[in-house]
Amino acid sequence: GTCVNVGCVPSKIMIRAAHIAQLRRSSPFDAGIPPTSPTILRDKLLAQQQARVDELRHAKYESILEGQPAIATLHGTARFQDARTLAVTLHDGSSRQVSFDRCLIATGASPSIPPIAGLKGTPYWTSTEALEADTIPPRLAVIGSSVVALELAQAYSRLGSQVTLVARNTLLSRDDPAIGEALTAALREEGLTVLTHAQVSAAAYADGCFALSTNQGEIRAERLLVATGRAPNTAALDLHAAGVQCDAHGAIVVDEHLRTNVPHIYAAGDCTDQPQFVYVAAAGGTRAAVNMTGGEATLDLSAMPAVVFTDPQVATVGLTEAQAQRQGIQTDSRTLSLDNVPRALANFDTRGFIKLVAEAGSGRLLGVQAVAAEAGELIQTAALAIRNRMTVQQLADQLFPYLTMVEGLKLAAQTFTKDVTQLSCCAG
Repeated sequence: GTCVNVGCVPSKIMIRAAHIAQLRRSSPFDAGIPPTSPTILRDKLLAQQQARVDELRHAKYESILEGQPAIATLHGTARFQDARTLAVTLHDGSSRQVSFDRCLIATGASPSIPPIAGLKGTPYWTSTEALEADTIPPRLAVIGSSVVALELAQAYSRLGSQVTLVARNTLLSRDDPAIGEALTAALREEGLTVLTHAQVSAAAYADGCFALSTNQGEIRAERLLVATGRAPNTAALDLHAAGVQCDAHGAIVVDEHLRTNVPHIYAAGDCTDQPQFVYVAAAGGTRAAVNMTGGEATLDLSAMPAVVFTDPQVATVGLTEAQAQRQGIQTDSRTLSLDNVPRALANFDTRGFIKLVAEAGSGRLLGVQAVAAEAGELIQTAALAIRNRMTVQQLADQLFPYLTMVEGLKLAAQTFTKDVTQLSCCAG
């Protein structure tokens, strides 16, 4: 369980605490609410964080297993002997064979470490150690440019570290380029050093300090976080013994029914070639269970929302312009800056934008990309609109509650036919 133990839950607790620290230090209302420099007691924050993790793990996982007499739980390491048998090495050292009619593989993923000279053997952090650390280092170097790297880099900066972020390309380079540009500007404005197109060639550790050699000079920091992606936990499973196929990255290849190439063996979650999100894993596991017991459930990822919990947040769903055009779809797009969204104006925080990608001619909504405070709270509305094949005009005609961020979707949709700068605040 990456999410509850070392992923979504502890990271979002830490990010929220860092957000509170930042608001005490600086906000758009400093003239009327004078800021103060917060004291960060990391050990107490960590205890609060871990208590909630322990609570959720027991309530949502351990106690459920314990309360199901039809489920036998073995604690150990499993590998395939053949397509119908597992060999399990239990934690007490004993072994056991398990035969099965159906099998679901859900072994998750682990941090992927790049082959940087000198890195092996140093006390670098992965996201796991970063979330469990009981002190805030004076300086933190972060290698990575995607979700985990960005979320934790900003959180540590807000909790008191001087952070240098080293990105091999641009930030979130797989998304619309405007997203990376907006986030880079926001992080730099907060005081993070963001190095893009930076290559780390070597790492060294001595006297409690890391030294990173890069094409943009040397970086020194007391701690180093390596957050360069996650690799499927499949290498030790002996999948070849069962005939299960993986892709070049070791991810198990599954179809929309979550079946592998071996009809009675299924897989779900981060060990597969599907997107690494907990809600995709959960949905995949549910559908696999249905299909393993005779059903024909499918997992449709065509309108899969995603959120990066930086500040401002990044939220996306559907196709970018580039993705649509690679599929041969002609697009018509509009980008709405947040100084046109009343909620953002009322918050005195107009960083970011909302972009709608539509099919040229029909106006059918294909994708939405947003950089905004609480962007994650508006993206599901966009996902539902895409799922229901709504046009931007139909979206513009919907009633949206005034002074909400989600109203920005309506305003962005209105820009296809109107000049929203000439509308009253809550014009329908």
